Amino acid sequence: MRKTYTVEKGSIQDSHIQFELQENNGEIKWQPAGQIITDSDDMAFIYLMEEADGYSYVKFPQTIWPLLVETLQSKANPMLKWNTEQIELVNFQDELQSLIYNIEGNYNYGEGFTTAVEETFAQLLE
Repeated sequence: MRKTYTVEKGSIQDSHIQFELQENNGEIKWQPAGQIITDSDDMAFIYLMEEADGYSYVKFPQTIWPLLVETLQSKANPMLKWNTEQIELVNFQDELQSLIYNIEGNYNYGEGFTTAVEETFAQLLE
């Protein structure tokens, strides 16, 4: 069964973005898949993580989007931290930027999601 982990907060440290998973996840064995998809019903971006039996989701809800804007402006892939572990989210920049440009004006994602993305990422879409 696919697991979903939700990013609840993030921070900027030495001009590097770090997202944090708050729940105690025990030992997680995964690798970044380098791919981002959307969950327009839940107003979230999802970063895929490869595990032994498939993929897990790292969900970035709308409350985290302002930090996603800063991530794109930083030009560096963010880090994901949980418990005492951390890992770089490879290909995050390219994937998110491509998605943002694809979502702009595209109501196939749903009008609410498209509008929210356009408003949050407006300075990057100019």
